Amino acid sequence: MHEMALCEGIIGIVEEEARKRAFAKVKVVCLEIGALSHVAPEALKFCFEAIAARSIARGARLEIVETPGTAWCMACSKSVEINQRYEPCPSCGGYQLQVTGGEEMRVRELEVD
Repeated sequence: MHEMALCEGIIGIVEEEARKRAFAKVKVVCLEIGALSHVAPEALKFCFEAIAARSIARGARLEIVETPGTAWCMACSKSVEINQRYEPCPSCGGYQLQVTGGEEMRVRELEVD
């Protein structure tokens, strides 16, 4: 389960920001997760609770904003939304797609005290 390692990284980012900005408590961690990132949001929530319990984010709520996958179709020259890799272009049915978005996972914002 790589979500545990991802949560450890998220908490590392939160604790680094706490040191930089001198806040003592985190209420909400808002993550942006792309549809093509291979992250299971429910597993991430479960792991976050366990990892956050030993940190400045103890009791914090995890909010997840899911973003769509996007790709550039070389056949029809359009930017299209995709749900998974290797599916055909929803516009022309071609398979020459280059992923342009939806692979990211980032801390979008923190609500702190």
